[in-house]
Amino acid sequence: MKKAAVINLGCPKNQVDSEVITGFLADKYFITSDPAEANIIIVNTCGFIQDAKEESIEAILEMAELKNDGLCEMLLAAGCLAQRYGKELLQEIPELDGVLGDGDLHTIPYVLENAGSDRIYTHKKCQDFLYSHDMPRIRLSPSYFAYVKIADGCDNCCSYCAIPQIKGRYRSRPMDSIVEEIRSLAREGVKEIALVAQDTTRYGLDRYGKPVLTHLLPKIAEIEGVEWIRLMYCYPDVFSDELIEIMVTEPKICKYIDLPLQHASNAILQKMKRRNTVEEAADLITRLRQKMPDIFIRSTFITGFPGETREQFQELLDFVRFAKLDRVGVFAYSQEEGTPAAKMENQIAQEIKEARKEELLALQEEIALELQQKRIGKVVRVILEEEISSQEWLARTEGDAPEIDGQVYLKVNNKHLVGDIIKARILEADSFDFKGEELS
Repeated sequence: MKKAAVINLGCPKNQVDSEVITGFLADKYFITSDPAEANIIIVNTCGFIQDAKEESIEAILEMAELKNDGLCEMLLAAGCLAQRYGKELLQEIPELDGVLGDGDLHTIPYVLENAGSDRIYTHKKCQDFLYSHDMPRIRLSPSYFAYVKIADGCDNCCSYCAIPQIKGRYRSRPMDSIVEEIRSLAREGVKEIALVAQDTTRYGLDRYGKPVLTHLLPKIAEIEGVEWIRLMYCYPDVFSDELIEIMVTEPKICKYIDLPLQHASNAILQKMKRRNTVEEAADLITRLRQKMPDIFIRSTFITGFPGETREQFQELLDFVRFAKLDRVGVFAYSQEEGTPAAKMENQIAQEIKEARKEELLALQEEIALELQQKRIGKVVRVILEEEISSQEWLARTEGDAPEIDGQVYLKVNNKHLVGDIIKARILEADSFDFKGEELS
Protein backbone atom coordinates (compact mmCIF):
# COMPACT_ATOMS: atom_id res chain seq x y z
CA MET A 1 0.00 0.00 0.00
CA LYS A 2 1.43 3.39 -1.00
CA LYS A 3 1.83 6.13 1.58
CA ALA A 4 0.10 9.52 1.38
CA ALA A 5 0.64 12.73 3.32
CA VAL A 6 -1.62 15.80 3.47
CA ILE A 7 0.07 19.11 4.29
CA ASN A 8 -2.42 21.50 5.89
CA LEU A 9 -2.13 25.28 5.56
CA GLY A 10 -4.43 28.16 6.41
CA CYS A 11 -7.41 28.58 8.66
CA PRO A 12 -9.35 26.10 10.83
CA LYS A 13 -11.92 25.74 8.04
CA ASN A 14 -9.14 24.55 5.76
CA GLN A 15 -7.98 22.17 8.46
CA VAL A 16 -11.37 20.47 8.45
CA ASP A 17 -11.04 20.00 4.68
CA SER A 18 -7.56 18.52 5.15
CA GLU A 19 -8.95 16.09 7.71
CA VAL A 20 -11.74 15.03 5.34
CA ILE A 21 -9.27 14.59 2.44
CA THR A 22 -7.08 12.45 4.71
CA GLY A 23 -10.10 10.40 5.73
CA PHE A 24 -10.97 9.61 2.12
CA LEU A 25 -7.35 8.78 1.26
CA ALA A 26 -7.07 6.36 4.20
CA ASP A 27 -9.25 3.83 2.38
CA LYS A 28 -6.66 3.50 -0.41
CA TYR A 29 -3.37 4.59 1.13
CA PHE A 30 -1.36 4.34 4.32
CA ILE A 31 -1.46 7.81 5.90
CA THR A 32 1.81 9.26 7.17
CA SER A 33 2.51 12.56 8.92
CA ASP A 34 6.04 12.60 7.49
CA PRO A 35 6.05 13.79 3.86
CA ALA A 36 9.61 12.49 3.43
CA GLU A 37 8.27 8.92 3.49
CA ALA A 38 5.16 9.57 1.36
CA ASN A 39 4.65 8.41 -2.20
CA ILE A 40 1.81 10.90 -2.68
CA ILE A 41 1.82 14.41 -1.18
CA ILE A 42 -1.17 16.76 -1.25
CA VAL A 43 -0.61 20.36 -0.13
CA ASN A 44 -3.93 21.86 0.94
CA THR A 45 -3.24 25.51 0.22
CA CYS A 46 -4.57 28.84 1.46
CA GLY A 47 -5.20 31.76 -0.89
CA PHE A 48 -6.75 34.37 1.40
CA ILE A 49 -4.08 37.10 1.37
CA GLN A 50 -0.65 37.58 -0.14
CA ASP A 51 1.26 36.23 2.86
CA ALA A 52 -0.85 33.05 2.84
CA LYS A 53 -0.32 32.59 -0.90
CA GLU A 54 3.43 32.93 -0.50
CA GLU A 55 3.43 30.42 2.35
CA SER A 56 1.48 27.96 0.20
CA ILE A 57 3.88 28.31 -2.75
CA GLU A 58 6.89 27.87 -0.44
CA ALA A 59 5.32 24.69 0.96
CA ILE A 60 4.74 23.32 -2.55
CA LEU A 61 8.33 24.07 -3.54
CA GLU A 62 9.63 22.47 -0.36
CA MET A 63 7.62 19.32 -1.09
CA ALA A 64 8.84 19.42 -4.70
CA GLU A 65 12.37 18.78 -3.45
CA LEU A 66 11.17 15.41 -2.16
CA LYS A 67 10.40 14.38 -5.73
CA ASN A 68 14.13 14.51 -6.43
CA ASP A 69 15.49 13.40 -3.07
CA GLY A 70 12.73 11.29 -1.54
CA LEU A 71 10.07 8.69 -2.25
CA CYS A 72 7.51 11.13 -3.62
CA GLU A 73 6.02 10.00 -6.94
CA MET A 74 3.12 12.42 -7.12
CA LEU A 75 2.79 15.99 -5.79
CA LEU A 76 -0.54 17.79 -5.91
CA ALA A 77 -1.94 21.11 -4.73
CA ALA A 78 -5.48 21.36 -3.39
CA GLY A 79 -7.54 23.99 -1.64
CA CYS A 80 -8.03 27.71 -2.10
CA LEU A 81 -4.88 28.60 -4.04
CA ALA A 82 -5.39 25.61 -6.34
CA GLN A 83 -8.97 26.68 -6.96
CA ARG A 84 -8.02 30.28 -7.67
CA TYR A 85 -4.75 29.89 -9.58
CA GLY A 86 -4.67 26.24 -10.64
CA LYS A 87 -3.53 26.75 -14.22
CA GLU A 88 -0.88 29.26 -13.17
CA LEU A 89 0.49 26.82 -10.57
CA LEU A 90 0.82 24.10 -13.20
CA GLN A 91 2.61 26.50 -15.55
CA GLU A 92 5.00 27.89 -12.94
CA ILE A 93 5.82 24.76 -10.92
CA PRO A 94 6.76 21.88 -13.24
CA GLU A 95 7.23 19.50 -10.29
CA LEU A 96 3.47 19.63 -9.64
CA ASP A 97 1.67 16.60 -11.01
CA GLY A 98 -1.71 18.23 -10.65
CA VAL A 99 -4.04 20.69 -8.96
CA LEU A 100 -7.28 19.73 -7.27
CA GLY A 101 -9.58 22.73 -7.23
CA ASP A 102 -11.57 23.40 -4.10
CA GLY A 103 -14.44 21.15 -5.16
CA ASP A 104 -15.61 17.65 -4.31
CA LEU A 105 -13.19 16.33 -1.71
CA HIS A 106 -14.65 12.83 -1.84
CA THR A 107 -13.58 12.43 -5.49
CA ILE A 108 -9.86 12.92 -4.80
CA PRO A 109 -9.00 9.18 -4.33
CA TYR A 110 -10.87 8.35 -7.55
CA VAL A 111 -8.97 11.09 -9.41
CA LEU A 112 -5.65 9.76 -8.13
CA GLU A 113 -6.47 6.14 -8.94
CA ASN A 114 -7.48 7.00 -12.48
CA ALA A 115 -4.70 9.47 -13.25
CA GLY A 116 -2.99 8.81 -16.53
CA SER A 117 0.27 10.18 -17.80
CA ASP A 118 -1.14 13.71 -18.13
CA ARG A 119 -1.02 16.18 -15.29
CA ILE A 120 -4.23 16.35 -13.25
CA TYR A 121 -6.45 19.44 -13.35
CA THR A 122 -9.83 19.47 -11.63
CA HIS A 123 -11.86 22.63 -11.20
CA LYS A 124 -15.48 23.41 -10.35
CA LYS A 125 -16.51 26.97 -11.15
CA CYS A 126 -19.56 26.76 -8.90
CA GLN A 127 -18.74 25.26 -5.50
CA ASP A 128 -21.44 23.15 -3.87
CA PHE A 129 -19.58 20.54 -1.79
CA LEU A 130 -20.48 20.11 1.89
CA TYR A 131 -18.91 17.47 4.07
CA SER A 132 -21.23 15.32 6.15
CA HIS A 133 -21.11 13.40 9.42
CA ASP A 134 -20.97 10.10 7.55
CA MET A 135 -17.83 11.02 5.60
CA PRO A 136 -14.48 9.70 6.91
CA ARG A 137 -12.32 12.23 8.74
CA ILE A 138 -8.92 11.84 10.35
CA ARG A 139 -8.38 14.74 12.72
CA LEU A 140 -5.13 16.68 12.91
CA SER A 141 -6.07 18.30 16.22
CA PRO A 142 -5.42 16.90 19.71
CA SER A 143 -7.69 14.10 20.95
CA TYR A 144 -9.76 16.39 23.19
CA PHE A 145 -10.43 19.14 20.62
CA ALA A 146 -12.10 19.40 17.21
CA TYR A 147 -13.19 22.04 14.75
CA VAL A 148 -16.67 21.51 13.29
CA LYS A 149 -17.45 23.40 10.11
CA ILE A 150 -21.17 24.20 10.16
CA ALA A 151 -21.30 25.98 6.79
CA ASP A 152 -19.12 26.70 3.78
CA GLY A 153 -18.91 29.52 1.28
CA CYS A 154 -19.84 33.17 1.82
CA ASP A 155 -22.49 35.61 0.61
CA ASN A 156 -21.08 38.70 2.32
CA CYS A 157 -18.96 39.80 -0.67
CA CYS A 158 -16.80 42.25 1.27
CA SER A 159 -14.95 44.38 -1.25
CA TYR A 160 -11.47 43.25 -0.15
CA CYS A 161 -12.13 39.51 0.02
CA ALA A 162 -11.79 36.77 -2.63
CA ILE A 163 -13.36 34.01 -0.53
CA PRO A 164 -16.79 34.13 -2.27
CA GLN A 165 -15.00 33.66 -5.62
CA ILE A 166 -13.12 30.67 -4.23
CA LYS A 167 -15.65 29.02 -1.95
CA GLY A 168 -18.94 29.90 -3.63
CA ARG A 169 -22.28 30.79 -2.08
CA TYR A 170 -22.96 30.35 1.62
CA ARG A 171 -24.37 26.89 2.28
CA SER A 172 -25.28 25.54 5.70
CA ARG A 173 -24.98 21.91 6.68
CA PRO A 174 -28.16 20.18 7.91
CA MET A 175 -28.52 20.58 11.65
CA ASP A 176 -28.97 16.86 12.22
CA SER A 177 -25.68 16.12 10.43
CA ILE A 178 -23.78 18.57 12.65
CA VAL A 179 -25.29 17.15 15.82
CA GLU A 180 -24.57 13.58 14.77
CA GLU A 181 -20.97 14.47 13.93
CA ILE A 182 -20.44 16.05 17.35
CA ARG A 183 -22.00 13.01 19.05
CA SER A 184 -19.45 10.86 17.26
CA LEU A 185 -16.59 13.20 18.23
CA ALA A 186 -17.74 13.11 21.87
CA ARG A 187 -17.67 9.31 21.80
CA GLU A 188 -14.04 9.58 20.62
CA GLY A 189 -13.20 11.69 23.68
CA VAL A 190 -13.50 15.20 22.24
CA LYS A 191 -14.40 17.68 24.99
CA GLU A 192 -14.00 21.02 23.22
CA ILE A 193 -15.84 21.86 20.00
CA ALA A 194 -15.07 25.02 18.02
CA LEU A 195 -17.82 25.90 15.55
CA VAL A 196 -16.43 27.53 12.40
CA ALA A 197 -17.75 28.90 9.12
CA GLN A 198 -17.00 31.94 7.01
CA ASP A 199 -19.84 33.59 8.97
CA THR A 200 -21.00 31.45 11.89
CA THR A 201 -23.84 33.72 13.04
CA ARG A 202 -25.52 33.43 9.63
CA TYR A 203 -25.81 29.64 9.98
CA GLY A 204 -29.07 28.28 8.58
CA LEU A 205 -30.23 31.38 6.70
CA ASP A 206 -29.94 29.66 3.32
CA ARG A 207 -31.32 26.28 4.45
CA TYR A 208 -33.99 27.23 6.98
CA GLY A 209 -34.91 30.76 5.90
CA LYS A 210 -33.46 32.42 9.00
CA PRO A 211 -30.32 32.22 11.15
CA VAL A 212 -30.73 29.25 13.51
CA LEU A 213 -27.46 29.11 15.46
CA THR A 214 -29.60 29.64 18.55
CA HIS A 215 -31.46 26.38 17.72
CA LEU A 216 -28.27 24.46 17.04
CA LEU A 217 -26.39 25.37 20.22
CA PRO A 218 -28.85 23.82 22.72
CA LYS A 219 -28.78 20.56 20.74
CA ILE A 220 -24.99 20.48 20.94
CA ALA A 221 -25.03 21.35 24.64
CA GLU A 222 -27.19 18.28 25.33
CA ILE A 223 -24.50 15.92 24.03
CA GLU A 224 -22.83 14.00 26.82
CA GLY A 225 -19.06 14.42 26.87
CA VAL A 226 -18.97 17.86 25.25
CA GLU A 227 -17.80 20.33 27.88
CA TRP A 228 -16.79 23.45 25.94
CA ILE A 229 -18.45 24.96 22.86
CA ARG A 230 -16.48 27.77 21.25
CA LEU A 231 -17.92 30.24 18.70
CA MET A 232 -15.57 31.52 16.00
CA TYR A 233 -16.07 34.01 13.12
CA CYS A 234 -19.30 35.58 14.44
CA TYR A 235 -20.21 38.60 12.34
CA PRO A 236 -21.83 41.39 14.39
CA ASP A 237 -24.73 42.35 12.11
CA VAL A 238 -26.87 39.29 12.94
CA PHE A 239 -25.65 38.73 16.51
CA SER A 240 -29.00 38.57 18.29
CA ASP A 241 -30.05 39.14 21.90
CA GLU A 242 -31.26 35.53 21.88
CA LEU A 243 -27.74 34.35 21.11
CA ILE A 244 -26.37 36.43 23.97
CA GLU A 245 -28.94 34.90 26.35
CA ILE A 246 -27.94 31.37 25.32
CA MET A 247 -24.30 32.23 25.97
CA VAL A 248 -25.27 33.55 29.41
CA THR A 249 -27.42 30.60 30.46
CA GLU A 250 -25.59 27.63 28.90
CA PRO A 251 -22.46 26.83 30.94
CA LYS A 252 -20.95 24.70 28.16
CA ILE A 253 -20.65 27.70 25.82
CA CYS A 254 -17.30 29.39 26.41
CA LYS A 255 -17.50 32.99 27.56
CA TYR A 256 -15.51 33.91 24.47
CA ILE A 257 -16.52 35.41 21.18
CA ASP A 258 -14.66 36.07 17.94
CA LEU A 259 -16.05 39.17 16.17
CA PRO A 260 -14.17 40.06 12.96
CA LEU A 261 -14.93 43.82 12.86
CA GLN A 262 -12.20 44.76 10.30
CA HIS A 263 -12.33 48.52 10.88
CA ALA A 264 -13.82 51.29 13.00
CA SER A 265 -14.38 54.11 10.55
CA ASN A 266 -17.88 54.10 9.09
CA ALA A 267 -16.54 55.52 5.82
CA ILE A 268 -14.05 52.65 5.50
CA LEU A 269 -16.62 50.05 6.60
CA GLN A 270 -18.93 51.29 3.85
CA LYS A 271 -16.15 50.99 1.26
CA MET A 272 -15.44 47.50 2.60
CA LYS A 273 -19.14 46.65 2.08
CA ARG A 274 -19.49 45.62 5.69
CA ARG A 275 -23.05 45.56 7.01
CA ASN A 276 -22.48 47.06 10.45
CA THR A 277 -21.54 50.50 11.72
CA VAL A 278 -19.03 51.38 14.41
CA GLU A 279 -21.89 52.37 16.70
CA GLU A 280 -23.57 48.97 16.25
CA ALA A 281 -20.31 47.17 17.00
CA ALA A 282 -19.77 49.26 20.13
CA ASP A 283 -23.33 48.57 21.26
CA LEU A 284 -22.90 44.81 20.79
CA ILE A 285 -19.66 44.80 22.78
CA THR A 286 -21.37 46.77 25.55
CA ARG A 287 -24.32 44.35 25.66
CA LEU A 288 -22.02 41.32 25.73
CA ARG A 289 -20.09 42.74 28.67
CA GLN A 290 -23.22 43.79 30.53
CA LYS A 291 -24.51 40.22 30.38
CA MET A 292 -21.12 38.50 30.75
CA PRO A 293 -18.63 40.76 32.58
CA ASP A 294 -15.85 38.16 32.33
CA ILE A 295 -16.26 37.46 28.60
CA PHE A 296 -13.14 37.40 26.40
CA ILE A 297 -13.70 39.24 23.10
CA ARG A 298 -11.43 38.76 20.08
CA SER A 299 -11.49 40.74 16.84
CA THR A 300 -9.46 41.32 13.70
CA PHE A 301 -8.73 44.57 11.87
CA ILE A 302 -7.27 45.60 8.52
CA THR A 303 -4.88 48.54 8.22
CA GLY A 304 -4.17 50.47 5.04
CA PHE A 305 -7.42 49.80 3.18
CA PRO A 306 -7.49 51.83 -0.06
CA GLY A 307 -8.02 55.50 0.72
CA GLU A 308 -7.60 55.09 4.48
CA THR A 309 -6.59 58.51 5.78
CA ARG A 310 -4.59 59.13 8.92
CA GLU A 311 -7.80 60.46 10.49
CA GLN A 312 -9.69 57.26 9.63
CA PHE A 313 -6.88 55.17 11.03
CA GLN A 314 -7.05 57.32 14.16
CA GLU A 315 -10.75 56.41 14.42
CA LEU A 316 -9.66 52.76 14.50
CA LEU A 317 -7.11 53.47 17.23
CA ASP A 318 -9.70 55.38 19.24
CA PHE A 319 -12.19 52.53 18.94
CA VAL A 320 -9.63 49.97 20.10
CA ARG A 321 -8.89 52.19 23.12
CA PHE A 322 -12.63 52.40 23.85
CA ALA A 323 -13.50 48.75 23.24
CA LYS A 324 -10.58 47.32 25.22
CA LEU A 325 -10.73 44.00 23.40
CA ASP A 326 -8.99 41.03 25.01
CA ARG A 327 -7.52 39.63 21.80
CA VAL A 328 -6.80 41.42 18.52
CA GLY A 329 -5.35 40.23 15.22
CA VAL A 330 -4.21 42.77 12.62
CA PHE A 331 -3.63 42.33 8.89
CA ALA A 332 -2.06 44.85 6.55
CA TYR A 333 -4.48 45.19 3.60
CA SER A 334 -3.70 42.75 0.78
CA GLN A 335 -4.66 43.87 -2.74
CA GLU A 336 -6.43 40.76 -3.98
CA GLU A 337 -6.87 40.30 -7.72
CA GLY A 338 -10.50 40.28 -8.85
CA THR A 339 -11.89 42.09 -5.82
CA PRO A 340 -13.54 45.54 -6.02
CA ALA A 341 -11.06 46.99 -3.50
CA ALA A 342 -8.12 46.03 -5.70
CA LYS A 343 -9.39 48.47 -8.35
CA MET A 344 -10.00 51.35 -5.94
CA GLU A 345 -7.96 54.52 -6.20
CA ASN A 346 -5.57 55.69 -3.51
CA GLN A 347 -3.95 52.36 -2.73
CA ILE A 348 -1.81 52.76 0.38
CA ALA A 349 1.95 52.18 0.23
CA GLN A 350 3.04 48.89 1.79
CA GLU A 351 5.33 50.58 4.31
CA ILE A 352 2.42 52.71 5.58
CA LYS A 353 0.12 49.69 5.84
CA GLU A 354 2.75 47.83 7.82
CA ALA A 355 3.58 50.82 10.04
CA ARG A 356 -0.10 51.26 10.92
CA LYS A 357 -0.37 47.55 11.65
CA GLU A 358 2.55 47.76 14.07
CA GLU A 359 1.13 50.89 15.71
CA LEU A 360 -2.21 49.18 16.29
CA LEU A 361 -0.55 46.03 17.62
CA ALA A 362 1.56 48.12 20.03
CA LEU A 363 -1.56 49.84 21.34
CA GLN A 364 -3.33 46.52 21.73
CA GLU A 365 -0.38 45.09 23.65
CA GLU A 366 -0.77 47.85 26.24
CA ILE A 367 -4.52 47.27 26.48
CA ALA A 368 -4.14 43.50 26.68
CA LEU A 369 -1.57 43.79 29.47
CA GLU A 370 -3.96 45.96 31.49
CA LEU A 371 -6.86 43.54 30.95
CA GLN A 372 -4.77 40.45 31.64
CA GLN A 373 -3.45 41.82 34.92
CA LYS A 374 -6.96 42.62 36.08
CA ARG A 375 -7.59 38.86 35.95
CA ILE A 376 -4.84 38.12 38.47
CA GLY A 377 -6.45 36.41 41.45
CA LYS A 378 -9.50 35.26 39.51
CA VAL A 379 -10.57 31.63 39.32
CA VAL A 380 -11.01 30.33 35.76
CA ARG A 381 -11.65 27.06 33.97
CA VAL A 382 -8.69 25.71 32.01
CA ILE A 383 -8.18 22.77 29.69
CA LEU A 384 -4.91 20.87 30.09
CA GLU A 385 -2.91 20.52 26.86
CA GLU A 386 0.64 19.41 27.61
CA GLU A 387 2.38 18.02 30.69
CA ILE A 388 5.68 19.84 31.23
CA SER A 389 6.57 18.04 34.45
CA SER A 390 4.83 16.21 37.30
CA GLN A 391 3.88 19.60 38.75
CA GLU A 392 3.41 21.82 35.71
CA TRP A 393 1.13 21.81 32.65
CA LEU A 394 0.48 24.01 29.65
CA ALA A 395 -3.22 24.86 29.60
CA ARG A 396 -5.73 27.25 28.03
CA THR A 397 -8.52 29.26 29.60
CA GLU A 398 -11.94 29.21 27.97
CA GLY A 399 -10.98 32.71 26.76
CA ASP A 400 -8.16 31.35 24.61
CA ALA A 401 -8.78 29.62 21.29
CA PRO A 402 -6.22 27.00 20.21
CA GLU A 403 -3.17 28.22 18.28
CA ILE A 404 -4.23 31.88 18.02
CA ASP A 405 -4.59 33.01 21.64
CA GLY A 406 -2.55 32.62 24.82
CA GLN A 407 -1.78 29.82 27.26
CA VAL A 408 -1.53 29.24 31.00
CA TYR A 409 1.63 27.91 32.62
CA LEU A 410 -0.06 26.01 35.40
CA LYS A 411 1.28 24.49 38.62
CA VAL A 412 -0.77 21.44 39.63
CA ASN A 413 -1.24 19.42 42.80
CA ASN A 414 -2.89 16.31 41.36
CA LYS A 415 -2.41 13.79 38.57
CA HIS A 416 -4.24 14.68 35.38
CA LEU A 417 -4.75 13.60 31.79
CA VAL A 418 -4.50 15.62 28.60
CA GLY A 419 -7.86 17.27 27.98
CA ASP A 420 -8.92 17.46 31.63
CA ILE A 421 -10.81 20.66 32.46
CA ILE A 422 -10.06 21.97 35.94
CA LYS A 423 -10.31 25.19 37.93
CA ALA A 424 -7.24 27.37 38.39
CA ARG A 425 -6.31 30.67 39.98
CA ILE A 426 -4.43 33.26 37.91
CA LEU A 427 -1.20 34.36 39.64
CA GLU A 428 0.66 36.35 36.97
CA ALA A 429 -0.08 37.75 33.52
CA ASP A 430 1.66 39.41 30.61
CA SER A 431 -0.11 40.77 27.52
CA PHE A 432 -0.61 37.28 26.10
CA ASP A 433 -0.16 34.44 28.63
CA PHE A 434 -0.95 33.62 32.24
CA LYS A 435 0.74 31.82 35.08
CA GLY A 436 -1.52 30.06 37.52
CA GLU A 437 -2.07 27.29 40.03
CA GLU A 438 -4.58 24.49 40.30
CA LEU A 439 -7.40 25.33 42.70
CA SER A 440 -7.21 22.87 45.57
